[in-house]
Amino acid sequence: MGRNTRKRRTPLATKIVAGAAALAVGGGGLVWANFYASAHEDHGGHNRTRSAGAQVATIDCPDVGQKIRDVPDRARGEVDGELATMDSQITNAYQRLATTRRAQAGDSQFVQNSILGPLKDRRKAIIDRIQLEINRAGGKADDNLDELAGCQGRPADQQNGGGQNGGGQNDGGQDDGQNGDGQNGDGQNGDGQNQDDNGNGVAGPVADDFVDINDVQPNSRNSRNGLAANGDGGSTGTFATDCGVNENNLFNSDNLIAAPGVDNGAHHTHDYVGNQDNDAFSSDEDLANADTSCQNQGDKSTYYWPVLRLQDGTQEFDANDQGGGAEGNIGKILKPAQAELKFVGSQQGDVVAMPKFLRIITGDAKSFTNGDANANTSWSCSGFEDRQVTDKYPLCPEGSQVLRTTNFQSCWDGQNIDSANHRDHMAFVQEDGSCPEGFQAIPQLQVRLAYDIPTPTVENGQVQNPYAVDSFPEQLHKPITDHNDFINVMDEDLMNEVVDCINRGEDCQ
Repeated sequence: MGRNTRKRRTPLATKIVAGAAALAVGGGGLVWANFYASAHEDHGGHNRTRSAGAQVATIDCPDVGQKIRDVPDRARGEVDGELATMDSQITNAYQRLATTRRAQAGDSQFVQNSILGPLKDRRKAIIDRIQLEINRAGGKADDNLDELAGCQGRPADQQNGGGQNGGGQNDGGQDDGQNGDGQNGDGQNGDGQNQDDNGNGVAGPVADDFVDINDVQPNSRNSRNGLAANGDGGSTGTFATDCGVNENNLFNSDNLIAAPGVDNGAHHTHDYVGNQDNDAFSSDEDLANADTSCQNQGDKSTYYWPVLRLQDGTQEFDANDQGGGAEGNIGKILKPAQAELKFVGSQQGDVVAMPKFLRIITGDAKSFTNGDANANTSWSCSGFEDRQVTDKYPLCPEGSQVLRTTNFQSCWDGQNIDSANHRDHMAFVQEDGSCPEGFQAIPQLQVRLAYDIPTPTVENGQVQNPYAVDSFPEQLHKPITDHNDFINVMDEDLMNEVVDCINRGEDCQ
């Protein structure tokens, strides 16, 4: 497969080194050992019971970007660059965690002294720079951001359900996690082999990340995020845009919204449909002048999401690259068999036009450590659409496709095309379908991706040939980290057509 070959430019404000150098093993990139799994597992006919605290699987850091509010426009580029550097620091710390298991087994304070302590110092220095940049630009930086410098290690089966509060702000919690109980020769022998890595040598997914779709209760998923935004009492029309399934093989590990000007800002690979000039260095002018894969040439919007991969041993084009195999994203990239992009209306009334270059991020690429407050993707199987899950990958019966559905925020603040944390300018509808005070309804983007994926097998607590969403390395390929991104680059005539169609109650394309 190909990739986006647009010439990379060095950002003026911040020069980011794209992650640590890969730790080569054989012909591939870094081997990301899975030093975790469920607390009760059966391996090779014998059962091992381990305390959840005995396996420090990943690095859990408070998400500084989500806490930043008052950032003047002229400081946003610098702040976004600093935040991207923090992401690289976490990636590097996770790499060190995954490759020092023998040292951890011999020293109960190794993780704290050699990984978490230095990481806190580096994060503190960046937070200080962020505060200085905000204040210099005329803003008022939060004096409490320093409290977010410390990180902790925690096991993979302990999801952070409440964001970064309480124990999530400390640096400790390592003593019983590094006492040798889970870091001994039983799978932690330092030779690169591990019984819990599914034979793939990467951190996730594991058997507990999957669920048989037949075991999911119908209509059990919380639909607070507006899964049915259009209703009989409001604007009931729809507008569909066909932009293909990335037939042009446009891939990169950038994130133009969250990390503009930063090479490999996402640390995972994205599929792109629509606009064909998507990378971290694309300006609004670049987007406006680009080609589009959409059938309606008036739609130059960019739609992108992390790729799914089948961990079947395939050496993909990025097997040795940052964002790919060098950061634990391995296996065959799976293109959707179908990508449905549809805009719908509001339960409570008419919608208004989106501003050009409006940016929306939905879901949270760091939900495993941040908590599920912003998690939004729904996983299901064709023929079982009434059974939806957010924190599991579905095991679908033969002939059924894996479905991946995301419904975006549909309330806009009426002023801004972006915000400092890339969220505050948008909101979900409230329980009655109305927008919060100060927000107005815009067409809601709904993305439905269908995949033909051979069903993984789960036996004796192991999953064979799993599929997984690309993720930040420390997020362990958890399904709850799935997310979706959109930049509106429709021309004015087409956007007005979308709004008129939806408000008239028609189905258009």
